[in-house]
Amino acid sequence: MSFIKKTTAELSANPFETIGKDWFLLTAGTPEQFNTMTCSWGAMGVIWNDPAVTAYVRTNRHTFGYLEESPLFTISVLPEEYRKVLSYCGSHSGRDVDKVKETGLTPVTLGGAPAFAEARLVFVCEKVYAQMLDENCFVLPETKTAYYSKDPMHKMYIGRIKAVYVNE
Repeated sequence: MSFIKKTTAELSANPFETIGKDWFLLTAGTPEQFNTMTCSWGAMGVIWNDPAVTAYVRTNRHTFGYLEESPLFTISVLPEEYRKVLSYCGSHSGRDVDKVKETGLTPVTLGGAPAFAEARLVFVCEKVYAQMLDENCFVLPETKTAYYSKDPMHKMYIGRIKAVYVNE
């Protein structure tokens, strides 16, 4: 299998399935020094006339520092047989373990950013906007209570999709 560059118009992926059901690896840093984490929250759409991904990362995640420093990040959607890898990358910190070594993932560079050869779909995104969620802006207090009573707030990142790669 090899990656073929596509346009967003050529995709038939359902973002609700891709994000909420399939999950994805968000990876930030350089091809030489990066971290990845599993995400199951986010959004895909169009903003400021560009196709975009919106990702949310808690400030205590190891990937957060890489994302703050890097102008690019990738979204790697893995096939279902990698569910255990996704679970591992979502429950272990890159501060404590080498996720690539422990999972057997194969890093590749696509569009100047780190991603994984095992992915069926990769979005290379350029950060265009980042902002901390504001606890005073929750309209439904139960949402804040449910998700932020013990854990730190997320920072929202909007990434313009610079390239899409499909592993065929």
